[in-house]
Amino acid sequence: MAKGSSGRVVSLFLPLWPTDRIRKRLGADAPTPDAPLALVGREGRRRIVLSVDLAARKAGVRPGTPVAKAQALYPDLIIMDADQEGDRTGLEKLALWFQQRIAPLVAVDAPDGLVLDTTGTDHLHGGEPAMLAEMVRRLREAGITAKAVVADTLGAAHALARYGRARTLVVPAGETAAAIADLPIEALRLPDSMIEGLRALGVATIASLAAMPRAPLALRFGLDVARRLDQAYGRLSEAILPVRPVDPVTVSRNFAEPIGAAETIARYIGKLVPPLCQGLEERGQGARRLDLVLHRVDSRTEAIRIATATPVRDARRLVRLLCEKIETIDPGFGIERMVLTATLAEPIAPRQKISSLIAEEEPDVSDLIDTLANRVGHHSLYRFAPVESDVPERSFCRVPALAPDDQKDWPEHWPRPTRLLARPEPVQAMAELPDQPPLFFIWRGVRRKVKCADGPERVFGEWWKNDAELTIARDYFLLEDTSGERFWVYRSGDGEHGETGSQGWFLHGIFG
Repeated sequence: MAKGSSGRVVSLFLPLWPTDRIRKRLGADAPTPDAPLALVGREGRRRIVLSVDLAARKAGVRPGTPVAKAQALYPDLIIMDADQEGDRTGLEKLALWFQQRIAPLVAVDAPDGLVLDTTGTDHLHGGEPAMLAEMVRRLREAGITAKAVVADTLGAAHALARYGRARTLVVPAGETAAAIADLPIEALRLPDSMIEGLRALGVATIASLAAMPRAPLALRFGLDVARRLDQAYGRLSEAILPVRPVDPVTVSRNFAEPIGAAETIARYIGKLVPPLCQGLEERGQGARRLDLVLHRVDSRTEAIRIATATPVRDARRLVRLLCEKIETIDPGFGIERMVLTATLAEPIAPRQKISSLIAEEEPDVSDLIDTLANRVGHHSLYRFAPVESDVPERSFCRVPALAPDDQKDWPEHWPRPTRLLARPEPVQAMAELPDQPPLFFIWRGVRRKVKCADGPERVFGEWWKNDAELTIARDYFLLEDTSGERFWVYRSGDGEHGETGSQGWFLHGIFG
């Protein structure tokens, strides 16, 4: 059972202005980039500016300005209605996507971000730096620019993601105060009127605000200043209300007296799983992912997640997988509520039991796969599947360990090495003629004399995917040296024309 562990929160900032989304949506009908554009909506009975583009900001238009005033002061301003509900829906869909792949607790941080509680889940993604880099990369591939920060508190992560300079940042545990000290007071999510009042007093940074006496601040500005400071520094907890998939199967349990012992948590897990499996059975489904959220008496939450390679409805198996992660839970002063949700469920097909009338049942290794994957991470457990490509390093891909077989196979007309190097390594070689195999080659400082060889097998570049590969060619040879070891070596190019490659030699694989 983890003791005294601190929570870790990731803030994802998506600094794509709504006006930019409008321009992308309108395509050719969008206003020119130098035309000032503002999106407007209602705040009570007033119509105000909600978002402006760079041209409008340079002209002096600011969010919060009444529309009538903005039109009077800036006649060239283009006014369009904001789709606040559509933006919110898009963020919720993105939150659900991250919930399925990163952590069970993901919330929308409107209007421009997401919040993830990644406590105890970062090791499944290679650690916090690798996790943040992967999140930003995935978003970039989807056309979304993002910044990601992980810190001890939501307030600190939110502030650094929006006002820090780094694209990704990991704030070490216990160093929150130093990380946010020099940030402007706008980073504390205070109202604009309060920011203006603090600026009038000469307060510019979070550190200078934190050094001021609390009583005068509360008397003049209310309790919000102290609350935001305490949330940023971790003295006051801030709940994360996660998004939920549509109509998941969920069971929960409230406790009259808080629980904290590992044995007690395991006992109640055993009581929650059977009714969950019953609900899945009524739908004809099996669980692929389970999230157990534990609500502590201090308003903080702990969460553990398990995933399965195939849909599972076996209560004993699910209980065992969940109980293996109890040691990652910090119960604090006690847990008052447990919620178990099948965040991902799929139809489960009936399976014929073994009998004397049918052939012997195929062995089921899914239980072993699930046990290993939940210990080392699902990204670390995989198998290779063939891909239709003549280029060797592109002829395979990683797939889940129990992914269905698509009946594809590697070509058999030329042998392939049992071990393919991650990157071809350059070697020194000498051949008599361009279409002849090397007489010897030097790899990693060892000279190897070729006893026999087979080839060449010419492999051309995939010109239909990349114009740069239009003339590229490789000549592969299977070489056996005098000690009986066999290697897969190729020449980059056809040996005659410079545009086909560098004409250098490379070792790409080793035969068993």
